[in-house]
Amino acid sequence: MLKLFLWLRYLQRKRIVFLSVAAVALSVALLIVVASLFSGFINAFEQSAVETIGDIALVAPTKFSNCRLFIEELEQLSTVDAATPALLSQGLLHLGKGNVRAVNIWGIEPDTRAKVTSFKKSLLRQKDLLDSPSWEVPGFLGELGGYVGIGTVAEPDEKTDQYNSDAALKQMVGQQVFLTTGTVVGSGDANTPSGQPSFKRKLISFRIADIMFTGVYDLDRRFVYIPIDRLQKALYPNENGDLASHIQIKLHPGVNPDLALAEIRGLWQVFAQEQLGWSPYLIGRTEIATAQQMQRRYVAELKKQMGVLLLIFGVVSFSVVVLVFCIFYMIVRLKQKDIAIVKSCGSASSSVAWIFLGFGVCVGVVGSISGAALGYLITKNINTIEGWVRILFGLKLWKSSVYMFSKMPNQVDWASALPIILLAIVAAALGTAIPAIVAARTKPVDILRYE
Repeated sequence: MLKLFLWLRYLQRKRIVFLSVAAVALSVALLIVVASLFSGFINAFEQSAVETIGDIALVAPTKFSNCRLFIEELEQLSTVDAATPALLSQGLLHLGKGNVRAVNIWGIEPDTRAKVTSFKKSLLRQKDLLDSPSWEVPGFLGELGGYVGIGTVAEPDEKTDQYNSDAALKQMVGQQVFLTTGTVVGSGDANTPSGQPSFKRKLISFRIADIMFTGVYDLDRRFVYIPIDRLQKALYPNENGDLASHIQIKLHPGVNPDLALAEIRGLWQVFAQEQLGWSPYLIGRTEIATAQQMQRRYVAELKKQMGVLLLIFGVVSFSVVVLVFCIFYMIVRLKQKDIAIVKSCGSASSSVAWIFLGFGVCVGVVGSISGAALGYLITKNINTIEGWVRILFGLKLWKSSVYMFSKMPNQVDWASALPIILLAIVAAALGTAIPAIVAARTKPVDILRYE
């Protein structure tokens, strides 16, 4: 009771203690927001990979045939839910006079891709339809179209960094566009001089059937999707069988990815040897990995940057220890008479020390809880705060072309927040350690001699 009485009295008389509480709270809030934003960005990056390519992707070193036969064998595995093929190329998208964009071209099957990825959710026109997405173009019966990213046909607003989706749909769906792509013709071609491979240009025209908005800047800016059989016919007209360069795979819920990877690698090795006649070299160059594994190098660098930034802010926040020390040392020096009276009444030096240590811990607890609450509010409303900063000061803090995503992550990383809270409490206790020792060593006879 005596400790509680003294704590309340010091709070009433020495309101400067609230400054140390505020310092702890602001430091904790800062570190939680930084950790949450970085963790949210990393999680969003990994999740976007899963939503784009599925749980596991098979990337062959070159195109291969009989891809649908391999998909049938894949879907017979107990670990695999669905799979879809993809054929990739690069080219130029001609949207009109003087409007040409460099793009990545994906030949896909929209119905099977929708089963493997969140492909359908990204389609502005067809995302709410009950049926599987299709290539049909509204107003052009019988014509098959293609999909383009919203960033290829529209520019975001300079101030808000947001796309006008409704205007893009109204203006671009049904428009005819052209893709310039091609293949390398080798020395075996009759029209090519021996030993002099050349590039053979192909022109593909299609109408825009839908527009994709994934929220990932690079995907929305550079990707075009057309029917896989149409891309195959344009690039490899003399090739027989169903061609693909990628196979994207979705696993059953709860399946161990390592177990699935082992099964898929074994199945691919047999298929490549028996059906494709590939050499061990080509089989070994085939990459089969989870979406997270394919992004691990980039994610590792992001985590390093996150660690460095937290270390820097942590060092800056260490000034809280100094502030707590100064405040409590001042209290100890000004309350020498109270300490002397407490000790003269029989209190041990350790009890006196615990009065100030306990007070410091309470400051750390209150400050940490307040900081956690503040950090939670800032993180959850970070996009709103960013919007107000843009409106009031004309400063755009988050630009999708730089940070990849259209919105800032706003999920609190409690796995990082809890250690930060505990460290803040320990730091506050350390700040009161020396003042507590000084208080414990106070001699009543020296203080009360002239009282």
